[in-house]
Amino acid sequence: MSKRYRTTGFKGYGVKFSPFTNTLLAAATSANFGLVGNGRLCVLSTHQSPTTLSPLQQYDTQDGLFDLSWSELHENQLITGSGDGSIKLWDISIPGLPLSKYQEHTREVMSLEWNYVSKSTFLSSSWDGTIKLWNPATPHSLRTFQDHTGCVYTGAWSPRNSDQFASCGEDKTVKLWSTNDPHGKPMASFGGHTDQVLSLDWNKYSPTMFATASVDKTIKIWDVRNPRGQVSMFGPFEFATRRVRFSPFSPNYLATAGYNMSASVWDVRTGAVTFVHDAHTEFVFGVDWSLFYPGQMATCGWDEQVHIFNVPGTQA
Repeated sequence: MSKRYRTTGFKGYGVKFSPFTNTLLAAATSANFGLVGNGRLCVLSTHQSPTTLSPLQQYDTQDGLFDLSWSELHENQLITGSGDGSIKLWDISIPGLPLSKYQEHTREVMSLEWNYVSKSTFLSSSWDGTIKLWNPATPHSLRTFQDHTGCVYTGAWSPRNSDQFASCGEDKTVKLWSTNDPHGKPMASFGGHTDQVLSLDWNKYSPTMFATASVDKTIKIWDVRNPRGQVSMFGPFEFATRRVRFSPFSPNYLATAGYNMSASVWDVRTGAVTFVHDAHTEFVFGVDWSLFYPGQMATCGWDEQVHIFNVPGTQA
């Protein structure tokens, strides 16, 4: 049985469970499909009703929101990325205005991710072709990384190495970086997709492995020790995948969401789909796993719905 919440008038782009509180999640949404108009950050509770998600806080922004990330240091704080290039830091115990605003990107902020290991920094990636490293206590970015041609859709931290992250973008490539590199250039570049690479996520238990999804309608599994080619490939499918997320409880399961209006769970050992959530009626852009309950997932989509549901058998 799933729980649902309607983000009326706003299309879902990203959803994330809190890393501190087992009953909290938040969704980044945009009016008018993110093309023009406002954004809304919805903070939701899972425990106040057996069938619905309950709103705790709601923050409206002047431009659409495309992603969010919870702080790894402060349980009430999270960041959002906007269509106007701004990043905002919010405290959900304080209604109204954000705590801070960071404005350096010149185009849409497509992804945000807090550093799991060092916990004091976060990454942003943008349509302006750059990835930026931030400390929320500092008004200006610490570093800017630029080697992609065109939009950078995702920047994702290594789950083991606090200085390493990977990125993917419009130029069909995946790049591996170190924040310690004095020149700000990638350590390695991975080619193999034949169209834009939309999403990337690391395997939490096999720290050299990551997954990507592309407009070429495939999902690829990679090993950073072998930049010449993928370890495995799923697809091509009828529709492209917009988001990939590895399970926090097992190295073997990968969640996907995308343009087929559903979310799926894959066993990466066999390439088999073990679960499909097909209750959405439009594109599904956000997917995440709970860090507290094995198999609990959340999704959001263009049907103005946030869903929470349980996936059996994903702990092995």
